Parts: sequence; structure tokens; C-alpha cells
Amino acid sequence: MITGVSEFLLLGLSEDPELQPLLFGLFLSMYLVTVLGNLLIILAISSDSHLHTPMHFFLSHLSFVDICFTSTIVPKMLVNIQTGNKVITDAGCLIQVYFFMVFICMDNLLLTITAYDRYVAICHPLYYAIIMNPCLCGLMILCSLFISIMNTLLHSLMVLHLFFCTDLKIPHFFYELAQILRLACSDTLINDILMHLVTSLLGAGPLSGIIFSYTRIVLSILRIPSIGGKYKAFSTFGSHLSVVFLFCRTCVGVYLSSAATLSPRRRAVASVMNTVVTPMVNPSIYSLRNMAIKGDLRTLISGTFSFS
Repeated sequence: MITGVSEFLLLGLSEDPELQPLLFGLFLSMYLVTVLGNLLIILAISSDSHLHTPMHFFLSHLSFVDICFTSTIVPKMLVNIQTGNKVITDAGCLIQVYFFMVFICMDNLLLTITAYDRYVAICHPLYYAIIMNPCLCGLMILCSLFISIMNTLLHSLMVLHLFFCTDLKIPHFFYELAQILRLACSDTLINDILMHLVTSLLGAGPLSGIIFSYTRIVLSILRIPSIGGKYKAFSTFGSHLSVVFLFCRTCVGVYLSSAATLSPRRRAVASVMNTVVTPMVNPSIYSLRNMAIKGDLRTLISGTFSFS
């Protein structure tokens, strides 16, 4: 239990009563689109043996993490809007913070793994099947999960030792670690150092790996003599590049740049891009840039309507 407090008050995006029905309908629609879109990606990959490749293996895990990531935030937000009750216990707050950090870290590491997968496929195609074997793919997924859990567990244990006073209002639509630290009455120096250190390591490390992978990929593609070969090579990692760019852009914009320039309320609105919009548009990017997935999605949808 958090010292000196039994519950927090989550203010949400707006306290205007007239905006609540609009916010409820908007976020419910985005949540349903996110879950349905990512589930279709998972079903399409699992049902087609031609898509049982390392790239699609990682892609299905990204879709699953996106569902879990969004589900830790939006359902609670919808309940708060519908009931008008914005209070949550300290245990509920810690649970949401824990799973949010696990899945956001997992998302980051999976994007790095898929960048490495594309690097091996394009730069070392003859050794791709040997390097990206099922054992290594499973091990990378387990390692990313282990790192995410241990990182989040460390932060959660540090929060348990903080003392909170009477002002427990959080100007956000979910319980973010940085917002909780700002409410603490006790010294948060160690927590702040730990948060910035881990964020730097788990941010700069994967980002460096992604930049290295894409730099080598682009250099390899530019050496291909034919235009058709270049186009085919670019198309194999175009969707992943789009997802990485969107994810990194929103993370940097929300959690680094805007932290010092935006008000808490405006920062909460900006966080919608990273926590709700990005997982919603990812399935569209995957399917539009991947002909195999697009074909399987059409088959699944047409089969569903034919059955009904």
C-alpha cells in the first residue's frame, strides 16, 4: 500500500459535463476499432501457414501488446466517464501503472526486435532462416517480457515508499508514473533519477538499434541495381518503418519535449496520440503495406459475413 493515501482522483481530459457523452462515444469507438483491428491481424497470421514467419510472428505479438496496452487505460476511463466516479484506490492505481509500463516497454522492445528482423532479412538474406530460427525468436520475446517486468517492478517498489499528502488530483486520463511522483510530499530524488536513467537506457538503446538497422537496410537497398528490386526491398519493411516513426514521434513529443512546455491538461490530451491513436492505426498500416495480410483479412471478413 502507498504510504499516507488510500485513493486518488483522476480528473480526465475535461471536467465539462457536456463533453462527457462525446468523449465516451469517441474513446469507445477508438477502443473497439483498436481491439477488432489487432485481433484480425492476429487471426490472419495464425490461420495462414504462409504467414508463419519470424516477421509475422513478431507482428502478431505487437498486435497483442497493443490490445493489452490500450485495455489497461481506456476501459477504466470509460467507466469513469459513464459513472462520474473518478476515484480509484491506491492498489488500483498501482495496478494500472504497473501494466501500463510493462506493455509500453514491451512495445518499444518489440519494435526494436522487428527492426533487427528486417535488417537480417534484407542485409543477410541467405542466412535469414539460420539466424532468425524459432528458438531465437521465442527467446527474444521472453527476454523483452522479462526486461519489461523487472523494469516495472523496480519502479513500483520505489513508489511504495513514497508519502502522499492531501492533494491527490491527477490531471490525466490514466495513472502515469511521472504524475504520481509530482503528488508525493516525500523526497522523490531517487525515483526521478531512476526514472530518467531507465528511460534513457530503454529509450536510447532500442532507438540506437533501430537507427543502426535502418541505416544498414537503406545502404543495402541503394546498392541494388534494378529499380524493381529496390521497390520490393523497401516494401518489405515499409509498414514497420511507418509504425516505428509514429511510435517514436509520439513518445518523444509527449514524454520528452512536451513535459517541459505543455500544461498537465494539454499534455494529457497529447498523450492520447501515443496511448490510443497509435495502437488504433497500427493494424491499418500493417494491412495496407502487406499484401499477404491484406488478402487474409479479406478472406476472414468475407468468410465471417458469409457465415452470418
